[in-house]
Amino acid sequence: MIVTLIIICEVGFWVILAAGLGARYLLKMPRLGLAILLCEPLLELLLLVVTAVDLKNGADPSWKHGLAAVYIGYTVGHGHRTVKWLDGHAAHRFNGTPVPRPPRYGWARAQHEGKVWLGTVVAAAVASGLLLLAKWYVDDPGRTGSLDSWMYTAWRAAGIHGLIALSYTLFPKRKPAPGPEERDERPHDLTKV
Repeated sequence: MIVTLIIICEVGFWVILAAGLGARYLLKMPRLGLAILLCEPLLELLLLVVTAVDLKNGADPSWKHGLAAVYIGYTVGHGHRTVKWLDGHAAHRFNGTPVPRPPRYGWARAQHEGKVWLGTVVAAAVASGLLLLAKWYVDDPGRTGSLDSWMYTAWRAAGIHGLIALSYTLFPKRKPAPGPEERDERPHDLTKV
C-alpha cells in the first residue's frame, strides 16, 4: 500500500503542477494557480500520515517505509526548485520571458551547483529525521535495520552529489574564447603598410 501511495503522490505532484501552471498561464488566473500549487505539500503530509498509521498498526519497518521517507525528503529538498524551474519554462512558453538557464561557466556555475547540493543535504536530513522518528516510534532495534540502510543511502547520495558539486569549484568550466565572427577585430590590410 505504501509503494502505491508513493506512486500516487508522484503522479499527483505532476497533476497539481500542471493544473497550477495551467491556471496561471492558460486561464490567466495567477492566484488560483498559486492556490493549486500550494496544495502540493498535502500529498507529502498524506504519505507521512499513512506511513505512520501503517507502522502504528504493527507493520514491520521495511524498504517501503524508507522509500517513503526518502521521497518526502527529496520533495522538501528539491520540490520548490522543480516548481520554480517549470514555472520559468511555462512563463517563457506563454509570456515570452527568457528561458531560465543555470549559469554555465566559472564561479557562478559552482555557486549554482552548491545550492542544488544543499537541496540534497536538506533532503537527506529530512529523510534521516523521519527515519529516526520511525525507529523511535517502533522502538525495536531488531526490526528497524532496513531504516538504517535508507539513512546510509540518503547520506551517500548527498556525499556523491557533494563531490560532483565540489568539482565545479575545483575545476571550473571556462567560457570558450569568442570565434572570429564574435570578435570586434577587423583584419589588417597589410598592403597599406
